[in-house]
Amino acid sequence: MCGCAMGMCWAMARVTLPGHVEQRGAAGGLAPAGRCRRAAPACFGSRPTAGGRPGPAENSPMATATEKGVEAAHGPAACYRELSRFPAVTRAALRASAGDQTFLLYTECSRPDLARRRLLRFGRHYSLQRTAGRQGLAVSRTALSAEIHNQLLSQDSPTGQRRAALKRCPPQGRELLEVWDSGGCSHSVDLTALGKHGNVYTEGPFACLAWSHSETRLLYVAEKSWPKPQPPCPWDVPGAAWPAAEDEDEEGKQFVYHEDWGEALSTRSVPVLCVLDLQGLNLSVLKGVPGHLSPGQALWSPDDRGVVFVGWWHKPFRLGLNACSNRRSGIFYLDLVSGCCELLSAENGSVCSPRLSPDGQRLIYLEGAVGGPHRQCLRLRMLTWQTRQTVTVLDVVQEPTEAFAGLYAEVLPPRCWAADSRRAVLGTPQRSRTDLLLVDTEACTVTNLTAASSEGCWELLTLQWDLLVATCSAPHHPPSLVVAMLPPAGQELPLGWVPVEDTPTVPGVTWKTLTFQPPCSEQGPAAQDTQAFEALLLSPSDGTPPHPLIVCPHGECRDSGDTLAVLVAAQVMPMLAPGGPHAVFDARWRPSMAALCQVGFAVLLVNYRGSLGFGQASISSLLSRVGEQDVADTQLAVEQALHREPLDKHRLALLAGSHGAFIALHLLAREPERYQACALRSPVSNLPALLGTSDIPDWRYTSLGLPYSFDRVPCAEEVATMLLRSPIAQAAQVQTPVLLCVGARDRRVSPTQALELYRVLRARGVPARLLWYPEGGHALAGVETEADVFKNCAHWLLQHLGQPRQDGTGQNSP
Repeated sequence: MCGCAMGMCWAMARVTLPGHVEQRGAAGGLAPAGRCRRAAPACFGSRPTAGGRPGPAENSPMATATEKGVEAAHGPAACYRELSRFPAVTRAALRASAGDQTFLLYTECSRPDLARRRLLRFGRHYSLQRTAGRQGLAVSRTALSAEIHNQLLSQDSPTGQRRAALKRCPPQGRELLEVWDSGGCSHSVDLTALGKHGNVYTEGPFACLAWSHSETRLLYVAEKSWPKPQPPCPWDVPGAAWPAAEDEDEEGKQFVYHEDWGEALSTRSVPVLCVLDLQGLNLSVLKGVPGHLSPGQALWSPDDRGVVFVGWWHKPFRLGLNACSNRRSGIFYLDLVSGCCELLSAENGSVCSPRLSPDGQRLIYLEGAVGGPHRQCLRLRMLTWQTRQTVTVLDVVQEPTEAFAGLYAEVLPPRCWAADSRRAVLGTPQRSRTDLLLVDTEACTVTNLTAASSEGCWELLTLQWDLLVATCSAPHHPPSLVVAMLPPAGQELPLGWVPVEDTPTVPGVTWKTLTFQPPCSEQGPAAQDTQAFEALLLSPSDGTPPHPLIVCPHGECRDSGDTLAVLVAAQVMPMLAPGGPHAVFDARWRPSMAALCQVGFAVLLVNYRGSLGFGQASISSLLSRVGEQDVADTQLAVEQALHREPLDKHRLALLAGSHGAFIALHLLAREPERYQACALRSPVSNLPALLGTSDIPDWRYTSLGLPYSFDRVPCAEEVATMLLRSPIAQAAQVQTPVLLCVGARDRRVSPTQALELYRVLRARGVPARLLWYPEGGHALAGVETEADVFKNCAHWLLQHLGQPRQDGTGQNSP
């Protein structure tokens, strides 16, 4: 159990009747800091009835106010509050001094501040001193942590002597671009007042902030400046003035539809490249980008004469880009002198993350196929700048080996090159882990730097002067900040990691990786039928087994952590975020899952066939088998886990989001009496209904193994097939109580999917509850929203599974 003080306990949601719809506001129902509401839900102190379901106990004479207070202080919400205090490092920058013997390390960190209902961001400073020995570094903290206010983006110059920071100043929301050096703020430019572009892109696939090599210019991406809407014509006002001649072109255009880039990118429509000259304080929007492209991820060419950027094709219309690495795009070079724009990569590919070597001679980037699965195994490509010749350093991996399972990263670290301009370090899923890989771009070889580590998730923050700065975590271990010197080529292993901020392991949580082999089909052992898959099992180290089990099939591209992880993603990856079945649960820290373990639940995170990290053949095996193979794999994982581990087969629940919720609903329909509770976020329940409502209509066809084209019109047979694969078609078989959490602004999976399902369940007498978050998107991200979703899901599970056993009597603890 977590040791939260009762004075800091966090209120659980009030009990509502089954079938009740709640509209959740921004506050999310959190109790003020330092105060306790009447917080004990009905599930605390309840006893199982026949069939393993709990009976109501809140109004029982046995449930005293003192008992309720104790339960609230040790319940899932209090544990979540305590475990959310561990910060994540979102950015790191190094500056060398004293002949490259001493390095100054600056980090930016974030954590949810539940008391203030927002994200707390702060900076830390360290000194790293070279020493003799294998590890070769001594670390010391040089200053107290300091809160960061109003900052949206920051980037250090190549020498580390200057820092650029984009800030948004309340209450008007004006955007300022500032430059700081040892003497203080040397430049401050009001971008809003200049009016040359719209808001700066601060996160997502387009965002960047890049220094020129001369440190005299800054490059960033912003929304195109749109004309201000004109007031409507005064048709019925005699003698009213008509628009001036210069305004006639804009008359009547205020309601013209402007496309955007979909889920989580609704304010991104037409990005433009912008350059701020610090010497002349001139701001310019670059010309020369072809009109059919949307530019982003820009950086300066080696001689500062031009910029390199990723350009996404947006004709004939835009498809959702968030969590989709299969959109047509290319690497382009825009010469600022001639105005010519040159395509450097393949004509028909999907690329991202161009990274220039320290000597300016090589450019590496990730490349995948256009169309097909939204996430896939990628190639690492390298372009020689002078000759413009491109080679494949690492190719797509169909079947994983022990040494290398392929590349699946959405983005390369901002600084990933070694000082020799030959080696590069990157992080990527490798089965159910995320490891750091060292790539020799000349020999085209890979060395896994962290495979032997007990930590299941490693992320590189920066690599400068051969000094690696990274974070590592595990399901029972919050992120730690570590550093290491990169040895010469061929001597990299073992790497001597030195802790900078070493967090303790969390009590009450153990974990392991389980491997499953699907049975061969009756038609014979086809390749896709013999691929092994994995699951992560998190178990309570306290309490009395068998433990009730919560089953979580992943369904989203960033099923990686909690609210904080979404905000970290833009820099370097919620309880569950947008995407489809091609995702992965890696062995990282997740406060919500650790909180459930501390309460007494075991949690099974299933990486069914089609997950990232297991080879492209595994990903492709799911196409045309969605709703079948993924469902069968999840159920096999449950059966095998129940057989191998001390788990309670009579107390099972499902917790999932997006495509994972799609799998969960299928399981409820196929085995109506198997699961006692189900909590879902942004569920997919009706496939054909998404054709006209989702920002990724192409996935509806791809998932069934059908080709997609922009001009494709659905036919009756295809719609019928989609409906047959949809959980809504089998909703009449569902008997399990279902909690649904949806965001009204979800562009990927319309919230009407959950509303339709909710109405069907309620009409058939199945206990159902719908939580509607007016400002929520598909990921239901944000400090308040995520906390409210978690406490309601935890309450629902406890209400219908009962309190896990916490003593040796075989009974639930009061």
